[in-house]
Amino acid sequence: MKILITGSSGFIGFHLTKLLLEKGYKVHGYDSMNNYYDAKLKKARLNILKKFKNFTFTKSKLENKKKLDETFYIFKPNVVIHLAAQAGVRYSVNKPRVYLDSNIIGSFNIIEISHKLKVKHLIMASSSSVYGANKKFPFKEIDKTETQLSIYASTKKSNESIAHSYSNIWKIPITMLRFFTVYGPWGRPDMALFKFTKGILKNKKIDIYNYGKMYRDFTYIDDIVKGVELLINKIPNIKQKGKYINDSLSSVAPFRILNIGNTKKVHLLNFIKQIELELGKKAIKNYMPLQKGDVKQTLSNTKLLKDLTGYTPKVNYKEGIKKFLDWYKKYYKN
Repeated sequence: MKILITGSSGFIGFHLTKLLLEKGYKVHGYDSMNNYYDAKLKKARLNILKKFKNFTFTKSKLENKKKLDETFYIFKPNVVIHLAAQAGVRYSVNKPRVYLDSNIIGSFNIIEISHKLKVKHLIMASSSSVYGANKKFPFKEIDKTETQLSIYASTKKSNESIAHSYSNIWKIPITMLRFFTVYGPWGRPDMALFKFTKGILKNKKIDIYNYGKMYRDFTYIDDIVKGVELLINKIPNIKQKGKYINDSLSSVAPFRILNIGNTKKVHLLNFIKQIELELGKKAIKNYMPLQKGDVKQTLSNTKLLKDLTGYTPKVNYKEGIKKFLDWYKKYYKN
């Protein structure tokens, strides 16, 4: 099976690409290698992937339709896993157009070429951010999602809507995955665990938003990519009911939405306390108000994922933090 993965040099994309290459899949990576965060980290990930004989790569933006189409027609993927996106909730407050170009135009290009090549299964990354201001916990796929709080979240919700429309019209099998606060080795430097670790080790203040009254469903990277791998051959079909198609959605489209989260709500201050414990150093805390576009808490219901695959994410945040710190110290030689 040939799989094309966008965002293959990104955090989730790297881990998923590596896992599938190790399992013998032929994988083509597609990534712009932009400098939203340290490009050296992306290059280091890419260099690891290039060691596999069954890996090929294209460096380009999703918005470059000519290059994207050319790549698809040459590689002819059976399955497409679309993970590339402009990430970052807070960054989207000041740079909204970047998100429109990459996340909406870029994702539409992916959907359109996947339709033209009749791929067997298109898997796309959404986000827990689409649940926005919802106050009912845990979040379920059938919950209404009309109150996004950031441009980033809005672009992800738009992707879900466009994908469902295309799936309905052209019967493209599409699975949308709502990821919940992913963390782990080779993670993104703009995310909490990375920033907290760097700040504590350098004796600098760490910013703690909403004065610490934050809760997250922290999901370890291995749990995320294992879930995605198990879904590759779980192709949506308009004849399937129940666990295959969300009860709230019309069965006229081979389309589904799935949460992938740890299903545990972790208090941010407990998360920081565990980092301090593992590092043997106290953080210098700078308490701040809630940032624009941010949500106070997230919590996933992953029953649909378990029904489909038999799998439930299981890595405890304490274990996950230790694994991240082991990688961080080795990579940055601390």
